[in-house]
Amino acid sequence: MADLRVGPVVSARAVAAATAIAVVVSGGTWAAAPPPASAASGRSAAQQLYVAPWGNDAWPGTAERPFATPARAQREVRDRTAGMSSDIVVNLRGGTYRLAAPLRMSRDAGDSGRGGHRVVYQAYGFGTSYEEPVTLSGGRTVTGWRPDPRREGVWRADVGDLETRQLYVDGKRAARAGLGSGLPGKVRTTATGYTTTSRIPRSWRNPGDLELLYRFDYVEGRCGVQGVSRGPGNGATVTMDKACWKLARDLYGKESLGAPSEVQNGPDFLHRPGSWYLDRSRPGRHQLLYRPTPGQDMSRTPVVAPELETLLSGTGVHDIAFRGLTFADATWLAPSEPAGFVAAWSMYMRPGEGGEMTALTVPGNVAFRTAERIAFQGNRFTRLGAQGLEFSENSSHNVVDGNVFTDISDGGIVLGVLPPDTKGTNRANRITDNWIHHIGADHHAASGIWDTGGSGTTIAHNQVDHVPYTGILSGPSEDLRGLMRGNRITGNRVFATNQLLVDGGGIYLRGEQGTSHADGLVVSDNAVTDSRYGVWNVGIYTDDSSNWMTVRHNAVYNYRASIGGCSEEWGDRPVRNVRYQGNFWDDAVPEWLPRRSYPGAWPPAPDCGDPHGLGFKANTRLTPAAECAARPACAAILDRAGPKASYQRRLGLH
Repeated sequence: MADLRVGPVVSARAVAAATAIAVVVSGGTWAAAPPPASAASGRSAAQQLYVAPWGNDAWPGTAERPFATPARAQREVRDRTAGMSSDIVVNLRGGTYRLAAPLRMSRDAGDSGRGGHRVVYQAYGFGTSYEEPVTLSGGRTVTGWRPDPRREGVWRADVGDLETRQLYVDGKRAARAGLGSGLPGKVRTTATGYTTTSRIPRSWRNPGDLELLYRFDYVEGRCGVQGVSRGPGNGATVTMDKACWKLARDLYGKESLGAPSEVQNGPDFLHRPGSWYLDRSRPGRHQLLYRPTPGQDMSRTPVVAPELETLLSGTGVHDIAFRGLTFADATWLAPSEPAGFVAAWSMYMRPGEGGEMTALTVPGNVAFRTAERIAFQGNRFTRLGAQGLEFSENSSHNVVDGNVFTDISDGGIVLGVLPPDTKGTNRANRITDNWIHHIGADHHAASGIWDTGGSGTTIAHNQVDHVPYTGILSGPSEDLRGLMRGNRITGNRVFATNQLLVDGGGIYLRGEQGTSHADGLVVSDNAVTDSRYGVWNVGIYTDDSSNWMTVRHNAVYNYRASIGGCSEEWGDRPVRNVRYQGNFWDDAVPEWLPRRSYPGAWPPAPDCGDPHGLGFKANTRLTPAAECAARPACAAILDRAGPKASYQRRLGLH
């Protein structure tokens, strides 16, 4: 890659059964099942609290008289944690809880478990046959739809002061209205934006809402339009938002901005069924416009507009678990700011001191910072506008196990933020047996899992598939040495990556990841397959300053290249000290050849040099006549990769 110039389930020990009750909610009948068991087998019975959509926050939070909101349950937890002698378990009965505000947890508020005990928030009956589905939603239900008298086939609804960048219709992400192409006419780049010979842009209503999308090989960004006016020769002048335009010119280079990929977010682009636009031309009296798909009845079809940018966050907290919950319907509004979304991977730029750029990480809609022993088990993250889940700022010994991440605007899981702090590196976090798929819905240069600079990280037995860019990314974006030690990427199933952007891979590695092979990164027993998209992507990609890595016992095939990367000769950042042992691949060679000499090795890029200190031992090249399934050792890698059998039903893989 070229330099971007930027820097158990519930215990079998049960408590007494609750008295069965039935309450009608939204046309359905709710019956109280037996309460779940203690959250920790062999310990004092947990204190049980209950929340239900039919509850009342003035009630005591018992099974018979539950609270109504998670926020009320959180206040009760805070009153109890100081004297904890057992776990506290908050059981949420089935239903959708629309959050009025984010659930925020902090060091001094009493949210953490104490004395070796945990606070657990879980779906009622988690891990049993009577587990109930629970959703924590940051969205607003949009009703009152009526035909738009000015646009045939378009419907509108009043939404007050709503701000959002996403809309979900009948549970599915709707597309923002777009032109489907770049600017019309003969386009010329100027210091402030563009001129075009076409008069069409002058007819576009609400030009201040327009966004221009820029798509390159492995990065993507968008900038807002300040205005459109008459241009030379009766054409049009498009003036871009100044802050974003400067950032884009600095990051991408002004010569790269001559042809925007698409124009989006205008009321005149509501041609495609299933597209939408938020009209903000009257402050406080915003309207949603939507063109239904065939057969959609807007008087009955559920529509949800994400409103909160954060669903759940924690700072300085510890010993908390979340089980069996769905986190859904959150947006992220930073791309709508004047500085836009000038981005590389899941980073976006903002003006810094002295005219320099500052790289920030796209946050998680669920985010924990300086957190320890936080567990997410058996949850679902979906319909989200940023990244799904974030652990950062010296967060350690956290577990993300058996969750699903899908329909997310950016990445699935991010560990750490950029720029990382060498004094506050994440440590010993475990990302295991998750299914991450169909992420990067809006911001395509996203990864399923990204460890930006942690030590002792385990990324194991996950499945990552159908992503627009990279599956698993390990490494900082800059040469920040001394951060990463003892990381393991093992037993993952990765396929269908790089479906839109190139110059990435199934498992993408960067940076110095140890001081020797003894404490360096180990990438082992992964199946990385079936992603032959675009002109250049790599199964296991050792890029830029990759150093102290062992790549062993992996099955890698049906990528443009099985192994490779760009060894940066400048700044003492070549790829070096990488061992390849016992791998099965279909287009690598038993020795590393110089760039340009072999199309399956290093790319023929003028800014890439030759790697140093590479080792190859007992690797097997696959051919069409001897595919992986025909070789027992290779077939065993495929069989064991991905979530373990005990997780697959819950994840929806079986």
